[in-house]
Amino acid sequence: MKYEIQGETLPVVICYLENGETMVTEGGAMSWMSPNMKMETTTGGGFGKALGRMFAGESLFLNRYTAQGNGMIAFASSFPGKIIPFAVELGKEYILQKKAFLAGESGVNISVHLQKKVGAGLFGGEGFVLQKISGRGIAFAEMDGHVVEYDLKSGQKIVVDSGCLAAMDASCSFDIQTVPGVKNALFGGEGLFNTVVSGPGRVWLQTMPISNVAGVIRPYITIETK
Repeated sequence: MKYEIQGETLPVVICYLENGETMVTEGGAMSWMSPNMKMETTTGGGFGKALGRMFAGESLFLNRYTAQGNGMIAFASSFPGKIIPFAVELGKEYILQKKAFLAGESGVNISVHLQKKVGAGLFGGEGFVLQKISGRGIAFAEMDGHVVEYDLKSGQKIVVDSGCLAAMDASCSFDIQTVPGVKNALFGGEGLFNTVVSGPGRVWLQTMPISNVAGVIRPYITIETK
């Protein structure tokens, strides 16, 4: 499979498949394709895995698109941001924010990843349930706004505003820390908690979490009542 990512504000990944190659995606992610792509809707590994994906922000069912001869299929981002490719293989797995998975080759597995630390799950901005991609192949994830990547060494940490953590190597971990000082926490505008990501591994940080966007525009939304 070959691919190219086009666009900046609202990107699209265009995948070029050889005969028999398959892409897997959640329902509604396909934007356009050549007429020789065969679609099949599946639970992707049984009801248990489908239920886990639902808790991780994906739909119960996955769509499989298989090329009948050389074919093309495109998947577009649903929000202004970036589409990031991940090379998944044995020992190289990734943890994504909920609803980040866009599409992947048939050898990529999407499953639920539970945050074991209660504090991080409640206040870390990501919740208890995240996505995990494993298996083998190329997977594409959509992230909000501009994306900055950091490589953390073993024991190295970075403090992140809640919601800005888009993805990380499975070798990384994250927890929360309180904003120091009562005045800072109450009047600093940064909330009570920050997320702390620890290495080793790479982290992907996003500048415009959709939850932040919703918070900014909420005061300008008026509800008319009769």
